[in-house]
Amino acid sequence: MTFRLADFDFDLPARLIARHPAKPRDSARLLVVAESLQDRRVSELPMLLRPGDLLVLNDTRVIPAQLSGRRGARARGAEAKIEITLHKREAGDTWRAFARPSRRLAPGEHVRFGEDFSAEVLARQSDGEVTLRFDVAEGALREALERHGQMPLPPYIRKLRPTAPSDARDYQTIYARAEGAVAAPTAGLHFTPGLMAALAANGIERTHLTLHVGAGTFLPVKTERIEDHRMHAEFGEISAETAAVINRARSQGRRLVAVGTTSLRLLESAMDASGRCREFFGETDIFIRPGYRFRSAELLMTNFHLPKSTLFMLVAAFSGLERMKGAYAHAIGEGYRFFSYGDATLLERRA
Repeated sequence: MTFRLADFDFDLPARLIARHPAKPRDSARLLVVAESLQDRRVSELPMLLRPGDLLVLNDTRVIPAQLSGRRGARARGAEAKIEITLHKREAGDTWRAFARPSRRLAPGEHVRFGEDFSAEVLARQSDGEVTLRFDVAEGALREALERHGQMPLPPYIRKLRPTAPSDARDYQTIYARAEGAVAAPTAGLHFTPGLMAALAANGIERTHLTLHVGAGTFLPVKTERIEDHRMHAEFGEISAETAAVINRARSQGRRLVAVGTTSLRLLESAMDASGRCREFFGETDIFIRPGYRFRSAELLMTNFHLPKSTLFMLVAAFSGLERMKGAYAHAIGEGYRFFSYGDATLLERRA
């Protein structure tokens, strides 16, 4: 069956876009999507899963990748303001980024973010993407980003409110470890130490992989035929130890529960034809859409996604397009909160 972009559209009232996360995190609502729908809370997750289930969590850590600068070596007040969102590291001091407005940036131009922090434009692409080389080494770059950058909240939140100091904590999972993401694996934002303890007490295990989420996750699909869309590559890693934990669970008939679409995408990238998880270290640009045959997780915990987005296409592939349209219609009718700071779903994979 051929799918068109319009097949993944739905109307969402702007009032349902979450501006801030639920407090506490695990008080968020959880819509269970299986043969029927259940309205639950994230805090009930230990009772909704089975002893022996294996949670697979993405431990990437979000960096302050949102920068505001001005063109020119001296950053004069008359120079145009440039908004930069880093999205992929090419080398220690070199990043690919989305720039707005990008048309003002030519190779050789400089963008200054502070008196002691600037970058040279090495290349510019037609889609608003640029390659930047910063004037500080990798270790100092991390410190400079902490001083001059902001947490890269999604565009739909930044349109509704400015970034706040609390976002440095709120837009980060409690188990974040490996620095490199420029967007949060948002399903993981719902977990608290208390919830983790309750899951462990109920015999639910967990393991971690790393996928550095890029800003490309927010890029709209512009092609009418969805298979013509080009995904941005993201770096991921599954250690040999994690692969062994996953394969042991599968050999014992235990379920894999992918926490977030990022975890699921990396799991699918690492699975071989027989369904065994391999050690993985590299990039993936996997595009999961209806018709895809899954080889890894039986359950997926994920937030509510944008209309016509690649993430809504992924959940439609996982649970069925009509089932997900029905679930989203129910969520809208019941006032669930949508997107990165919103409520969550627990999806059963459709046979």
